[in-house]
Amino acid sequence: MKTHLFLLALLLNFGLAGSASAQSTTTGNEQRTAAHLKSIHNRPLMLAAFLQQMPKGGDLHNHLTGAVYAETYIQTAAREGLCVDLQSMAFTAAPCSETQIPAARALQDSVLYRELIDSLSMRQLRPAAESGHDHFFSTFGKFRLAARVHPAEMIAEVAARAAAENESYLELFLNPDHAASAQLGAKLGWDNNFAAMRDRLLANGLRDIVTSAAQSLDRTDADARKLLCATPEGPACKMEVRYIYEVYREFSKEQFFALTLAGFEMASSDPRVVAVNPVMPEDGFVSMRDYELHMRIFEFLHKTYPGVHISLHAGELAPGLVPPEGLKSHIRQAVEIAHAERIGHGVDIFYEDHPLDLLKEMAQKKVVVEICLSSNDQILGIRGDQHPLPEYLRAGVPVVIASDDEGVARSNLTREFQRAVTDYDLSYAQLKQTVRNSIVYSFADKNTREGLLKDLEERFRVFEGQF
Repeated sequence: MKTHLFLLALLLNFGLAGSASAQSTTTGNEQRTAAHLKSIHNRPLMLAAFLQQMPKGGDLHNHLTGAVYAETYIQTAAREGLCVDLQSMAFTAAPCSETQIPAARALQDSVLYRELIDSLSMRQLRPAAESGHDHFFSTFGKFRLAARVHPAEMIAEVAARAAAENESYLELFLNPDHAASAQLGAKLGWDNNFAAMRDRLLANGLRDIVTSAAQSLDRTDADARKLLCATPEGPACKMEVRYIYEVYREFSKEQFFALTLAGFEMASSDPRVVAVNPVMPEDGFVSMRDYELHMRIFEFLHKTYPGVHISLHAGELAPGLVPPEGLKSHIRQAVEIAHAERIGHGVDIFYEDHPLDLLKEMAQKKVVVEICLSSNDQILGIRGDQHPLPEYLRAGVPVVIASDDEGVARSNLTREFQRAVTDYDLSYAQLKQTVRNSIVYSFADKNTREGLLKDLEERFRVFEGQF
């Protein structure tokens, strides 16, 4: 008996010692990795290489059409026989008019090719001729016809690039019903009684639109998966992709309601569609005029579909872009009225009424801010000490680093992390926390999140073992 107890004690001691040793090794590796990051802080090329290899978890704020690079759109336009309007440098439908030429010509004309890339992205922006804000948002209309053709190829391109950046999860903005619900809303008109308007939409074809959208997403998702898994053992095949249903805030109120309802209907029944979010410029006339109405629509639908996640663009504004009173309440309304779980951008928070109280509330409620540094700089001119990222961190508000529109911005998630380190001196511990946040606060189902977190910890173990 004593012998058995002795052996048991020996095994327990060995196990505890082994566990302590493993924990010590992990801590040591993490400390060495943090020290290495600190040592290369002012060496941009070394820093880029480090961050490219670092696990980045998920990209939670990624507009699919804005994530595709202009070069892909030019190839698609040429293949589909589209034209280029020489005045606007936008793709148009065939046949080409006198002021248009076939897009295929760009594949032989290097000057036209370069001019198209500049028109369809932020590359070589000329601030004296056009603001970053206006050029950025105009690109979407210019490549719209090319972006509508092969969504599966677009998803595969963006997901494969994310996998190469050592990401493991994506939430992509798209509209699966191609705004058919907005057309129905325009046809049926507005009703101040939200419940009655919902009933009328559902009784007059909205459910059929949602069913058709789900079938379309079935095909698109399956085709994208085939492309990603052309090499079954490759990292792209392991990428988890989910979708955020985008609605258009510059549409009329009846169209906006119908779009948002379709998003909530789809997200409540299709596990691939994980949230609903309004897009288009927040400073637009309709966006500003109807902002509170939009938040009330989300509030109503949140009560009707409590299981649907809500992530809202809010506070993508800056002084001078709108009148001062336009900066006072968008983030607060998103949090307190619309029940947003995540906020996209949140740049103007210190121009809101009682910003410190709002920061405290967001920290308590764990409302996540999706930080998009490049687009905030390019669109709003907000950079350096004018960006609220450090204050969000100090206030304990959860943050994630996101790409927004990496194709238009000519960026990627590695560069976004590099800006966070270079401009805001984020430590390795802070970077690691933002990466974990991107999985913990993702809208993936519980089992997927747990699997992604387990995979993430293994990726960090391997990564930190190099240092």
